[in-house]
Amino acid sequence: MPRDFSRTLRVADQIQRELADLVQNEIKDPRVRLITITAVEVTRDYSYAKVFYTTLCSKEENVLVEKGLEHARGFLRTHLAHRMKLRITPQLHFVFDASVERGVRLSKLIDDAIAQDKATHHLDPDPEQTG
Repeated sequence: MPRDFSRTLRVADQIQRELADLVQNEIKDPRVRLITITAVEVTRDYSYAKVFYTTLCSKEENVLVEKGLEHARGFLRTHLAHRMKLRITPQLHFVFDASVERGVRLSKLIDDAIAQDKATHHLDPDPEQTG
């Protein structure tokens, strides 16, 4: 594993922590509320950062959240530059992370399948107890 790669991961982790703090404590835009920065991917030359986020808002409100983040992009980048002291502060690109919603939906489907399986096998006698 090249040394550059591990530094890229460390920079991405630090960007994630700093952005989470900035979003929580510095941004006053009501559109940008109840969001969580889930991951950050940084290019090897640190010129671009893809920031993945999730929110507790409805799908309709996600459009407003996205517009709020796009509006705050310059503010976040400027404050990130002051906090991190990188030679190049990456351009921020925000991407909605649907993996949390997908995970909740899959978990619900599994729970429903288990409940249905228990309901159908509840009528059958347990083979271990009859023997």
